Amino acid sequence: MDEIINRVANSTLEVFDLEDYYPNGIRTQIDISQWLFEGFLLKEKDFREALKNHDWSQYQNHFVAIHCSTDAIIPAWASILVTTHVSTFAQKVILGSVSDLESALYQEILLQLDYSNYQDKPVIIKGCSKKPVPESAYVLAAQYLQPYAKSIMYGEACSAVPLYKKAK
Repeated sequence: MDEIINRVANSTLEVFDLEDYYPNGIRTQIDISQWLFEGFLLKEKDFREALKNHDWSQYQNHFVAIHCSTDAIIPAWASILVTTHVSTFAQKVILGSVSDLESALYQEILLQLDYSNYQDKPVIIKGCSKKPVPESAYVLAAQYLQPYAKSIMYGEACSAVPLYKKAK
């Protein structure tokens, strides 16, 4: 009887799992419209007063996305002013959605990684994740791995989709 050999386990294939880099922490979205008159009109004096009286400590160590859920036209300084209040407590603050926040977090993390240990190796970017890894993180990972990897695939070892192969 022939022995079953796990070729994946015996290969030089390197798995790049974006979940390994997922930053733990609470994601919070702050809606500027809560401080606008009827959700649409920014009255500067009232706006500044509301921000001054808001409990910003509740965002301690949060990752924060600032946005406005209404179609209000607000001046650029309004988001910046909110940022000056919340950034004292938050780990990171961005303007946009929670999805934009996830992308920004991964962009920062992936930019700082050392990819040299993937030099001339076949790499698979693991596709399935239990955490909310944004598609933009996969795009960045491929971009950063490409100068190093011999080849790049996406998915799982048993059903990987080839994406890139270095020219010989």
